[in-house]
Amino acid sequence: MKKLKLLSVAVCCIVLLISGCASGKDGGKGETASTETAASAPETVKPAEPAKTPAVVEDPIKTRLAGMSLDEKIGQLLVFGFSGTSLDQGTTEMLDRYKPGGLIIMGENVKSAGQLLELVNSLKAVSSESGIPAFISVDEEGGRVSRMPPELKNIPSALTVGKTGNAGIAGGVGSAVAGELKAFGFNMDFAPVLDIWSNPQNTVIGDRAFGTDADTVGRLGVSAMNGIASAGVIPVVKHFPGHGDTTADSHKELPVSDSTMERLESFELKPFYEAVANGADAVMVAHILLTQVDAKYPASLSKAVITDILRNKMGFGGVVITDDLTMAAISKNYGLAEAAVLAFQAGSDLILVVHGSDSQAAVAGALKNAAASGEITRDRLDESVYRILKLKEKYNLENVPVEAVDIEKLNSSIEKAVADVHAGR
Repeated sequence: MKKLKLLSVAVCCIVLLISGCASGKDGGKGETASTETAASAPETVKPAEPAKTPAVVEDPIKTRLAGMSLDEKIGQLLVFGFSGTSLDQGTTEMLDRYKPGGLIIMGENVKSAGQLLELVNSLKAVSSESGIPAFISVDEEGGRVSRMPPELKNIPSALTVGKTGNAGIAGGVGSAVAGELKAFGFNMDFAPVLDIWSNPQNTVIGDRAFGTDADTVGRLGVSAMNGIASAGVIPVVKHFPGHGDTTADSHKELPVSDSTMERLESFELKPFYEAVANGADAVMVAHILLTQVDAKYPASLSKAVITDILRNKMGFGGVVITDDLTMAAISKNYGLAEAAVLAFQAGSDLILVVHGSDSQAAVAGALKNAAASGEITRDRLDESVYRILKLKEKYNLENVPVEAVDIEKLNSSIEKAVADVHAGR
């Protein structure tokens, strides 16, 4: 029995040994075959993807510009005023003929809230025929420079706001100003004033300035600028390069300043530097002769001031607008046709002509003739029109009429801003 058991165990061991050897040989052959197959198979190389051509992003403004006629381009350079509290035949004909890119409403155009709303809506209706919404602008600074109807409460002067020393309060006042403008359909405000009231004998600026030092004017002025912009109204800082150290009123004569470039850099220009650094959209240039910078032309007509200083030195790439060319500082010393071309060649984009249909016709005609003759090059013209259209796009200008104005709500907003000013003094 023992022998039988031993025999059985021996047979099992032999069977297992044979199976193991056979398995090893098969495994070896299989592994070798697999390796040989892998080694002999050609390496698969993934073909290189063709280089992708960057998608061309179309600039809709350039496309629009390319399709504009010379008359349409010249029209975009113009900001015109008009007479009366409603659109009469003369104003309607002017708008239809020149299709100005901007309009300005003065105090003489305003008598009541309802009338003002109707006037702005009618301007938008006529402007819509050109296909490009117009700047509907106004000088609304607060204080003694206000064009708002009598139903609205008064905004404090810049100097009153400046005495708080509080930039936040200045921003709140700017927002309140823009809120009332927006409510009536305005989209551009010729404010805030960044002049420094450094000459007590200067009455044309006076309490329109935030203060007598560069720091106060820069801090509070920029905050007011941002407050206006935050409400969807385009702020236009003024009066570059600084009108606060003069005695003459440019409405009556040409102010003269003997300030050196060093003085301008260290004082008058500082608030404007701050505004540009904080994204200013538009700058208004003053009618002031800087004898140490350009002894021949006032700032509004001077390439040395607008192109060399404001654009190149300070890096401003936004829209430049002249002060009103019908002011005596210009009209007493230049023909308006000549002045308009000089201003544009100097680097201005928008030409402001507040008074007189004859003056407006002369300016529009002079700019068109200069462009047609090559005195103003096509590239230079397109450069300005592009800036203007870009600014209109940025603020989403529309010709949509305003249905009604909530006077109570506006006055409540103004009262809050005034209360903050009084509390902060």
